Amino acid sequence: MKIGIVGGGIAGLSTAKTLKACGFEVILFEKEADVGGVWSASRRYPGLTTQNPRDTYAFSDFPMPKSYPEWPSGAQMQAYLEAYVDHFRLRDVIRLGAEVVSATPLPNAAGWSLRVRVSGAEETLDVDWLIICNGIFSIPAVPEFKGADAFKAAGGAILHTSQFTDIARARNKHVLVVGYGKSSCDVANAVSGVSASTTVAARNLIWKIPKKLMNVLNFKHLFLTRLGEGLFKYIEVKGFEKFLHGPGVGVRNSMLASVQGVIARQLKLKEVGLLPDKPLETIARSTVSLVTDGFYEKILSGDLTVKPGAQIQGLSPGQATLSTGETVPADLIVCGTGWDQKVSFLTPDVLAKVTDARGVFRLYRSMIPTGVERLAFNGYNSSFFSQLNAEVSALWLAELISGAPILPPEREREAYIDTRLAWMEARTDGKHSKGTNIIPFSVHHMDELLEEMELKLPLGTRLKHWLMAINAKDYAPLHRRLLRRRGVRAKAA
Repeated sequence: MKIGIVGGGIAGLSTAKTLKACGFEVILFEKEADVGGVWSASRRYPGLTTQNPRDTYAFSDFPMPKSYPEWPSGAQMQAYLEAYVDHFRLRDVIRLGAEVVSATPLPNAAGWSLRVRVSGAEETLDVDWLIICNGIFSIPAVPEFKGADAFKAAGGAILHTSQFTDIARARNKHVLVVGYGKSSCDVANAVSGVSASTTVAARNLIWKIPKKLMNVLNFKHLFLTRLGEGLFKYIEVKGFEKFLHGPGVGVRNSMLASVQGVIARQLKLKEVGLLPDKPLETIARSTVSLVTDGFYEKILSGDLTVKPGAQIQGLSPGQATLSTGETVPADLIVCGTGWDQKVSFLTPDVLAKVTDARGVFRLYRSMIPTGVERLAFNGYNSSFFSQLNAEVSALWLAELISGAPILPPEREREAYIDTRLAWMEARTDGKHSKGTNIIPFSVHHMDELLEEMELKLPLGTRLKHWLMAINAKDYAPLHRRLLRRRGVRAKAA
């Protein structure tokens, strides 16, 4: 059976590796010149690092080099993924510079016909299954600003953070960064040393998590554990979480309030005028953003300025007018304004089954649409442990494609999707990245998949993860157990 995979980021590579090891014929299409997805050189902004420490963000069976820092850089991540490709001998299944421009179902649900563009020429080939791993951070979303044409005609530039790959473009320029998420703060922090001025327009203030609380405790020991995840109420509360959100809710609230106080004092949020007007637990609604090293120190020193509650009202040559009524100098605008999630190569009738009228993805277990045969997604589940979720999802897909009875009837899948999306909508105030955000419930999601596969982690490992940060290598035995089912010997890392 031939499996076509679209996208050479973390999800695509782990899917290719798992399915190839299980004996399937795999072909992966990546439109860029290198693998890496968000870590590709084509979209790596200055100052980019991982959010997770390296041992929580590595693949389970391929540790990062010991020479890497605790939070690897974007370039180091891309090099690590290249090494992953070589280690598991994936070069022969990857086609770089190959863009899938259309995917059409074959008659009788026999698979998919793909039209692929390579170096300007197009070719067609058929696959038995199509797995879409192009990511939920693949299409930059840049707002349309009033006066943008005149601003650009006078020499100004407007870029998404993923398009700002050369810090020299900011040299001696007045830089206005839009947004207050990690990418925006990373860029502002990086360019402040070379720009004429750096201003951040932060429409919404969110809580930032220091890499080390009180400059001592690595945040992973608080947030990248089962206990840290359990502090936030899941769609179905089980086990000890019933205590945390029932009789022990006072303990739970006290824990979060204590961490909130520590963060506010450590970052001097009142002093810099950036104290959010909402509690820390709101980080569970959409995204968690780590503090960029040196960012708040530069605000205190005056090296960069943050305008809270501000957005661009209009542009004119050399300047921007903000919603606060202020006018700030601007030659270069860098937008950390999020992403669009689209799968434009699918036909309209297929896309109508994959998404609803708002473009929200309707996927069972974040992978399987209803009413469409032999189509799956991987990586459409923004989480703390993106790589582990991608790996476990790849194992689940291997079981599904092999014929394991892990998929419930269509009616049950539809009910599951409806319930999940309604819960997401309420929990996140509609900010769920079109149904793809599972933060902060990464481990819950993996547990559900593993239970369906009858491939659960050992009890001792699960108990350890309640109090200790989850180390990716603890999931490595799952690969070996699955491959033994297939009669395949796994390659050691």
